Amino acid sequence: MNPVIITPLPITASAAVTACGLGNQTLVQALLSDESQLRPQSHISTEFPTYCGAVDNGLLPKLDAELSKFIARNAQIALAALNSKEDGLRNSVGRAIERYGAARIGIVLGTSTSGIYETENAYISLTGSGRAPVGYHFAHQHIWAATAHYLQAELELTGPCYAVSTACSSSSKSIASAQRLILSGVCDAVLTGGVDSLCRLTLQGFRSLELVSDKPCTPLDEGRNGISLGEGAGLLLLERPHGKFRDCIHLLASGESSDAHHMTAPHPDGNGAVLAMERAFLQGALTAADIDYVNLHATGTIKNDEAEMRAMATVFPPDTPCSGTKGLTGHTLGAAGGVEAIIALLSLQYDLLPGTCGLNQVDPAFSSNVLEKSLSGQQVRRVMSNNFGFGGNNTSLILGKLND
Repeated sequence: MNPVIITPLPITASAAVTACGLGNQTLVQALLSDESQLRPQSHISTEFPTYCGAVDNGLLPKLDAELSKFIARNAQIALAALNSKEDGLRNSVGRAIERYGAARIGIVLGTSTSGIYETENAYISLTGSGRAPVGYHFAHQHIWAATAHYLQAELELTGPCYAVSTACSSSSKSIASAQRLILSGVCDAVLTGGVDSLCRLTLQGFRSLELVSDKPCTPLDEGRNGISLGEGAGLLLLERPHGKFRDCIHLLASGESSDAHHMTAPHPDGNGAVLAMERAFLQGALTAADIDYVNLHATGTIKNDEAEMRAMATVFPPDTPCSGTKGLTGHTLGAAGGVEAIIALLSLQYDLLPGTCGLNQVDPAFSSNVLEKSLSGQQVRRVMSNNFGFGGNNTSLILGKLND
């Protein structure tokens, strides 16, 4: 196949909220220290022990009264990212409105759980008292697009607005969708990424699949035994190219595949992952040799890590630095692509190669150059970030600095 060269798009602002704290700087500090932020799960009552990457309740702002119909933990996490003062995402959206107009700015948000937590609470109330809580709105709190609609109302935008929900690849696919909206001329800027919140469904669901670890997850480790769930937001503002944005980190390419090998299990050889990575190379007219670091999906489950590393061995030379960062934040599911795109962006901004937090001994079956500890002072110009979801929904993003 011949390369299909896509115009790089500047990422003019971004903000993350995770178990590491509020804002990108807290994420950088966690990456540099290689210190896990996973704690015993206490947010939701369960009959089994597990560790989670929960967002501190004290970081969650209240929604304005006129938008109270959107009140949900998911919306609060998104608002926290939007309002992160040190990252200036809200101000950047405001400047984009001045440049293009509110109708030319879209929102594409990835999520897996959306407002399920609120519906679970409403159902508990309904079965206990016979009535749902006053103020509960399924359409404004629960549905996949609820948080996207909330952000649109909060920012008074009138462009395209929708959600993508493809499990763990949701927000990386939303970024690829935002890329298409801009390159096709539908939008001049898109607020994208993802947000997800912990709920009973995901905790119990992954437990039923026997995928939840009873200790902090250890991605890529020979003794790994499952995931640690997390929650958070990773929001990015993509804009159409302009000379004044040349120094921004750019989205260089995206690659997607849908192998549909199994409802929950990846293809054992990582065929869908290989296809997503290769399509990203084609779109960006790049090769594996152009990539300085790969942020792996690396959930900490036996089969997923194994399949991804087989895919890596197919696509990359064994000396390519790679790591998984879910040992810091937990697996934020529908927000993982957005959070980890920001980790890729920070890697480029700080010339940092993140380590694999929680890793004790790399599985000897893996031949790739897995980083155990973070390395600073590196030359990092292009980074690939992988996210692979249930049903074979796979996405690979490439972020980088423009050539001089």
